[in-house]
Amino acid sequence: MQEKTVSGFSKLSKVGKVRWVVENFFKDPENVTRELMSFWHEDEEQQRILDGFSENTISNYYLPFGVAPNFMVNGKLYAVPMVIEESSVVAAASSAAKFWLPRGGFHAKVIATKKLGQVHFSWKGDSDKLFQHFDELEKRLRQDATHITINMEKRGGGVLDIELLDMTHLEPDYYQLKVSFETCDSMGANFINSVLEEFGSTLEIFVQEHPAFKGEEQQLEVIMAILSNYTPECVVRAWVECPVDALGSGCDGMSPDAFAKKFAKAVRIAHIDPHRATTHNKGIFNGVDAVVLATANDFRAVEACGHTYAARDGQYRSLSSCSIENGKFKFWLDLPLALGTIGGLTRLHPIARRSLELLGEPGAEELMMVIAATGLAQNFAALRSLVTTGIQKGHMKMHLLNILNHLEASEREAAEAIEHFKDKVVSFTAVREFLKLFREKKGSIA
Repeated sequence: MQEKTVSGFSKLSKVGKVRWVVENFFKDPENVTRELMSFWHEDEEQQRILDGFSENTISNYYLPFGVAPNFMVNGKLYAVPMVIEESSVVAAASSAAKFWLPRGGFHAKVIATKKLGQVHFSWKGDSDKLFQHFDELEKRLRQDATHITINMEKRGGGVLDIELLDMTHLEPDYYQLKVSFETCDSMGANFINSVLEEFGSTLEIFVQEHPAFKGEEQQLEVIMAILSNYTPECVVRAWVECPVDALGSGCDGMSPDAFAKKFAKAVRIAHIDPHRATTHNKGIFNGVDAVVLATANDFRAVEACGHTYAARDGQYRSLSSCSIENGKFKFWLDLPLALGTIGGLTRLHPIARRSLELLGEPGAEELMMVIAATGLAQNFAALRSLVTTGIQKGHMKMHLLNILNHLEASEREAAEAIEHFKDKVVSFTAVREFLKLFREKKGSIA
């Protein structure tokens, strides 16, 4: 066994990286090497592109790529691509899409598309001077960044607003430039960060050169310049609505009125109890993340922003809401989504390209609406199960195949188990016991 520390690992060839990893961390290096290499793309050019997405790559990690059909959003039909490993998510989204299809489908609108970034800096000089000369500073900031912003401006985007904020009541000498951006169909992270770093340099030079700050040049220090993944003004709303009586078949044996009231109460609970809200919103992101991943957008940024937004009033709450007024059931979701359909990996990843093609080559705003509708569909399906049959009945049926694979069931055993559990509760213990008895019976017959 070799030492488990290494110098120059990133400079090793891909095969060299694999060799070092398997020889130091696995009991069966030969089989592990073969397994890791079996997931390499057979097309060398495609594999080169995939390797370029990250560092120190030794293989590819596969996730299922599924499709949820029958999604009508604003009168347009979509088959929605979803990348997720959790059982029942795609089935639940598809079920909700099919349920709402004859009831008008999903409606959505983009409320705003503003994105934010900040230049954080320390200033130990005269605070009033900063604000007195801010108009002049803002002109200089915009002027110096023109070489970065000009192409985005041609597309209708660019820097929108620049604010100077005094944060010294929270931290001594702390100020920031809070900058809002429009990045059109690009997620815009690299654009925003490039502009902010330019702003940071301009701020330092402005203080050094401006006569009003003579003698105070050393009082300013830029701490960092970086976008914010919290974008409360880049928000989309998705909703479904219909007369309560039209809920009909979705009530699983309950009257439409009883179902609607119980459903609305469940949503209300997620507004008042953070423990429930966390699981409630996790279900929303089951749908959201799956499409974000399928289109090669940044699901970590989307999640972080969504959860911050859910706590914007000081308590973590449901992202979705429900009302019953004048005999009408309405269920909706407000969600901040900073997405792109150009740039980044959206065109580099071969399956992401196909995902966007499947969706009809949407712009960023259309993609925001489709993703919000998918999150709402997932939330509706989960809540419908929770307030009627319970979540485990459907989920564990979908999970049965995973349990059978875990227990190494043969094709015949799996078929027998699926038939056996058609009208029975699925659990790991029950499936294991079924296979044990089935194998014993098979053995005795043999």
